[in-house]
Amino acid sequence: MRHTYHLGVLAGDGIGPEIVPAAVEVADAAIVATGADPIDWVPLPLGRLAIDEFGTPLPDVTLKTLAGLDGWLLGPHDSATYPEPHRSQLNPSGTIRKHFDLFANIRPAKAFPGAPAIVEHTDLVIVRENTQGFYADRNTYTGSGEFMPTPDVAIAHAIITRPAVERIAHAAFQLATRRRNKVTIVHKANVLRLTTGLFRDVCHEIAGQYHQVAVDDYHIDAMTVHLLRRAHEFDVIVTENMFGDILSDLTAGIAGSPGIAPAINTSADHGMAQAVHGSAPDIAGQDIANPAAMILSAAMLLDWLAARRGDPRPRRAAELVETAVADTIRAGTTTPDLGGTAGTRAFTGAVIQAIRARC
Repeated sequence: MRHTYHLGVLAGDGIGPEIVPAAVEVADAAIVATGADPIDWVPLPLGRLAIDEFGTPLPDVTLKTLAGLDGWLLGPHDSATYPEPHRSQLNPSGTIRKHFDLFANIRPAKAFPGAPAIVEHTDLVIVRENTQGFYADRNTYTGSGEFMPTPDVAIAHAIITRPAVERIAHAAFQLATRRRNKVTIVHKANVLRLTTGLFRDVCHEIAGQYHQVAVDDYHIDAMTVHLLRRAHEFDVIVTENMFGDILSDLTAGIAGSPGIAPAINTSADHGMAQAVHGSAPDIAGQDIANPAAMILSAAMLLDWLAARRGDPRPRRAAELVETAVADTIRAGTTTPDLGGTAGTRAFTGAVIQAIRARC
């Protein structure tokens, strides 16, 4: 039976209105090419334009509509430029992640032939716990884990709980079984003995349920050096929120550019594709932004839909998108961040042509 997937489209700010439509075009081309079920794209307001129309960057209608969709694409936002009080509030991405308990932030870093990687053959995934840790904007039920008892004292607390670590550890080990059967736990238990020590220890406990997966662990500071020297040796890296954010930016650069760094945020019921990079307002509207990360994020969403629905057709479409992006970069069609001269639209068109050439 045919099933129409209903996916939200939130273009966001900066380069978002350029790269998110590019991802939609490419996903549609892959869906058609593979005969997968069609997608009903549902545009929704978010960001600065939503402030102008609704008085908030994340209107209630957007959150309510997202709850009934199969998943959604979220473009970058430029909340640092929002007028107050919106600038000081939890940003739209953080609000959505918290509202839907999107506890797993999956961030691959893969070097493509034809792109200038710092460490060739890098092919790893950061699995970032997305709800606790040192990120004060999302580690409490209400309010923030950051406060100032006096004007001269600022305090932040980190929260690590066994249930949260268990579920992100399972996500990491399950992913490793579909890849190269290796998980690396990143922590700072030599100093933060109770908090990241608990993270490390619970991950090792969960490892006992996955005997086929090799496990090791490193301190966060040492891990940055290991990645710069031998990123190609790592497979799945699991860590807490802030460490995961930092490491995924590092590995994006190691693989070639944040412009090729995709991501997806998931719970058991919801999936949100969101590229690692920001809104890049300095290049917005110039047709030079790299849409690859957003395109690959859309592919991750299709793959997640396939697993959740038990439907292999979206996975075939996702694999075709990934292959087409690799073919396009290998052929020398790249945007300026990768040393090329192709614009956003030209790169998108080349990926679509590569999809059709494969079918």
